[in-house]
Amino acid sequence: MAAYKDYYQVLGIARDASEKDVRRAFRSLAAKHHPDRNRDDPGAEERFKEINEAYTVLSDPEKRKVYDRFGAGGPPTGGFAGGGFPGGGYARGGTTFYGNVRPEDAAGFSDFFRSLFGGGVGGSPFGGDFGDDPFAGSTRAAPRPRAVTANLTLELERAFHGGPMSVRVDGKALEVTIPAGVRDGAKLRLRGQAPGGGDLLLVVRHAPHAHWRLDGTTLYVVADVPDHVAVLGGSVRVHTFDGDVDLTVPPGTASGRKLRLRGRGWPTTTGAHGEGEAEAARGDAVAEVRVVVPRAPSDAQREAYQRLRELDAADGG
Repeated sequence: MAAYKDYYQVLGIARDASEKDVRRAFRSLAAKHHPDRNRDDPGAEERFKEINEAYTVLSDPEKRKVYDRFGAGGPPTGGFAGGGFPGGGYARGGTTFYGNVRPEDAAGFSDFFRSLFGGGVGGSPFGGDFGDDPFAGSTRAAPRPRAVTANLTLELERAFHGGPMSVRVDGKALEVTIPAGVRDGAKLRLRGQAPGGGDLLLVVRHAPHAHWRLDGTTLYVVADVPDHVAVLGGSVRVHTFDGDVDLTVPPGTASGRKLRLRGRGWPTTTGAHGEGEAEAARGDAVAEVRVVVPRAPSDAQREAYQRLRELDAADGG
């Protein structure tokens, strides 16, 4: 049998915990360790799977009975009283599954779970001395290769437009198609491409950008506005994912003011952007104004600023 797992310890409950206690512990731990809430923790997914496995066993009276009786060391030699098996069983592909376990569920859990309830590796869950081994002569399916997770860092503009790109994993070049508008934290599955033959899960991470910042579907972009345009009003060119657009600047605009560009943000649904699309399919862009002054003013500009300073002084400014 595979290494023993203490499901009670996994859920942090006593061995005589009620079904209500089991449910309460599971809900609390599942919410705390859910991978979507721990995207920067590579171990969160495994902890979540372990919590789910423990709950699957302890929340089911038949499975819990089998686990409590035989989990720590296997059944006594001589088998069950009366020669029966606990909880009945399924049969698939030459392997029998016990304790009210569906074969497709067993395939997703640990070797310990599968060795106890069926479909596991390393021999029968009933030990080598159990008279008529129900697995004797059967062909065991090889354990499925493990999935491997890796981060895929994308510039915002690449993530927005999507398309094919090449990545290297363990020295091997792989082609992956990036969905247009892919979100930070999204997972791209490459089946059978991980070392060892398992699936490769690429977790998308948006790289920080000097002038762009994404919050949900709203794209924040820095707009440099010359001081005279900020005072008098006018327009400036702002670079967005769709190219340069004209931003109207009202008179008297100060640094830090936010001006909205409708429908120029991130797609509300992955892939939902393109020429002629409805604005409802995109968030907005928000231009954050940064008023700029000439770094090397000409003589004429210096005279104008000098005149402005004299006017401010005359007005008591």
